[in-house]
Amino acid sequence: MTNNHDIGAVNELPENFEELKRAANRTSWRDRLNAVNELGNWDTAPTIKLLQHVLTNDQVFQVREAAYFKLKQLDEDVQMPAKNKGELFKGLNKILLRIKKSLPEGHTFEQFKEKLQKTRLDIYDTYEGDKDTEFDSWLHGIWETLGRK
Repeated sequence: MTNNHDIGAVNELPENFEELKRAANRTSWRDRLNAVNELGNWDTAPTIKLLQHVLTNDQVFQVREAAYFKLKQLDEDVQMPAKNKGELFKGLNKILLRIKKSLPEGHTFEQFKEKLQKTRLDIYDTYEGDKDTEFDSWLHGIWETLGRK
């Protein structure tokens, strides 16, 4: 499935391949993005396979998009990933409502955001990566409407 070509990419596995492999599956979307960027410098079957896995399975669009561009640079035949639509986590509003209810009445948005980050880093990190600069306003909007009747 790999192409034999030379576009400046190195044709041997990086010394830290196992570490990059772990990083490509970490909770932090930034770690995954960094791993994708590093893996894209290596034109080998294992690195390409890992980039293809990220392209099809990562929840954060920025990470999938980076994998797409790296694979294109390696002359792989891949399709641009679609932007995420809807909830990335099933029952998100229920989870966020539970977190809000666990805080004292009159808590601030910052307290809610901090509690979400401490208790559900997976959700926090995924949406932070997916929403990018809109993350705070998106989360604030949800926080304001949670639990209203």
